[in-house]
Amino acid sequence: MKQMACLILCLMVLAVPAMAAELNVGDAAPDFELQGSDGKSYRLSDLKGKAVVLAWFPKAFTGG
Repeated sequence: MKQMACLILCLMVLAVPAMAAELNVGDAAPDFELQGSDGKSYRLSDLKGKAVVLAWFPKAFTGG
């Protein structure tokens, strides 16, 4: 479960440039769906009520 959450959170960062609306501290995150490296699609709304931590690692100098 932790690996899936980390995967989702990493992918969330990639969606940030595509968001048109400005978010402020305390705003709810907009819903989005991304494909994980496992080929499955993940939607933020499917995690409602669960803790979500956003982590992002650039591909350079990593195994990503």
